[in-house]
Amino acid sequence: MARRETPRGSRGARGRASRGADKMAALRAIGGSRGAPALRPRLGQSRGGSGGLRAHLDRWRQHLEGAAGWAERWRLRKLNAYRSSLRESLGPDAAAAEFTWACGGGVRFLGQQRWIGPGSRSELPRLQHLPVVGIDLSGTPVTYGGLDNLVSLSHLSHLDLSGCPHVSDWLLARLHVFEATLQHLALARCPQVSERGLATLHHLRQLRSLDLAGLAVPSPARLRALLEAALPHCRILGME
Repeated sequence: MARRETPRGSRGARGRASRGADKMAALRAIGGSRGAPALRPRLGQSRGGSGGLRAHLDRWRQHLEGAAGWAERWRLRKLNAYRSSLRESLGPDAAAAEFTWACGGGVRFLGQQRWIGPGSRSELPRLQHLPVVGIDLSGTPVTYGGLDNLVSLSHLSHLDLSGCPHVSDWLLARLHVFEATLQHLALARCPQVSERGLATLHHLRQLRSLDLAGLAVPSPARLRALLEAALPHCRILGME
């Protein structure tokens, strides 16, 4: 029987196809070996145990948030630092005024009807011999440490801390230093003030008004009754 001839061109094509398949098999084998470079993962696909691009971005975001938090704490600490040099050079009242203005608040001196804000601090040389009777720190970043700049005021009768995000029960416990002079105290909308801190205000026997509007306390009516009993001459505002 005669052997069928295969065209030369067909044999060449099959040979090239076979060699191509062998190369692909070799590449697959190399790709599975330990020393082969890892393929680049798709977006969101994890690479080993370290996570992919999304995990990397999450870590970077957490790093930035941590740095921002540290910067904010440093800024608050610096702003509320005790100004000992100012107190030594200007006296406690002028130093307290400078601290209040640095926070963005207002000051009233004895015998003055108007409040003086940061934009009018140039009047300090004219008024620095007068005692401070009013401090308005409402909405400012004053903290527990910042109170060191105020505790030496011997004539303070008006203190407004409304809307201060860092005013806490610990700060309220220090207000007893004003028990002989403080008549008006505002703590409205202070998110960190609770009934525990308000209970420490019983020392302020000269209080005539206490503004507690917007405080998140569990039983406002009961708290008001307790405060009225502890401060019989004080009008409790904001808990009607």
